[in-house]
Amino acid sequence: MYVPLILALPFLAAEGGVPTAEEIVAKMIAHDGERQAALHGYTGFRRYVVENRNHHKRAEMLVRMTCGEDGSKQFEVVSQNGWGGATKHVFPRLLDAEIEAARPDLRERSRITQENYTFEVAGTEDVRGRLAYVISIEPKTSNKYLARGRIWVDADEYAIVRVEGQPAKNPSFWFKSVHFVHEYDKNGPFWFPASDRSVTDVRIFGATEMTIEYFDYTPNGVLAVKGDNR
Repeated sequence: MYVPLILALPFLAAEGGVPTAEEIVAKMIAHDGERQAALHGYTGFRRYVVENRNHHKRAEMLVRMTCGEDGSKQFEVVSQNGWGGATKHVFPRLLDAEIEAARPDLRERSRITQENYTFEVAGTEDVRGRLAYVISIEPKTSNKYLARGRIWVDADEYAIVRVEGQPAKNPSFWFKSVHFVHEYDKNGPFWFPASDRSVTDVRIFGATEMTIEYFDYTPNGVLAVKGDNR
C-alpha cells in the first residue's frame, strides 16, 4: 500500500533518525564510485537558453555532448540562434569552461567531497516523491569550481538529486550576484543532470537568466550496478 512520504517521515526518526553528514557523504561518494565504474561514458543532448527580459534579448543553442570513460567532455553545436552577444561570447565560454572543469587532472577540484567542503545536515525533504537528505555545503577554499549552498541526497540510492546556491568565488566584477539550481534525475541505474537554472545580476545590464535542459542520454556500456532497482 502506498504511504505518502510526509506520513513516512516519523518512521525515519523512530528507526534511529537522520544519519550524520559524514555518514551520508561517505555513502554518497561510495555509491557514486560504483555507478561511475559501471558507466563507460555516454552521449546526450542539451538545450541552452539565455534571456534578458529587461533588454528583450534571447538566444538558444542545441548541442550534442560526449562524455568519455575518464569523465572528459566534448561538445558539438547542432544549432544556435538569437542574441549575437550570447551566441558569439556566452555560449562558447560556457562550453570551454565545462571542458576545462571535466579534465581528469582538474575534476577532483570541483567534486562534492570532504576534501573540498564541510557539511552539515539541515533536515529531510520530499523531492519528486522520494525522501532526500538536505545538507548545507561550505567550500574550504574560494575555488572557482566550487559552490556555497545546499545539496539534496536521495535517501535510498545516495545520489545527488539537487544542488542550489552560488559560486564560492564571484566569476567577475560585473556580476553582482549569481544564484543557480541544478536538478538530477534517474535514468536506468544512473543519475544524470536533468535541468539547470541560473540567474545572474549583471551591473548596468540587469538580471540575465540561463536554463539548460538535458535529454536523450545514451550510456556507452553498462555493467550491473549494486542496488539497481529498475
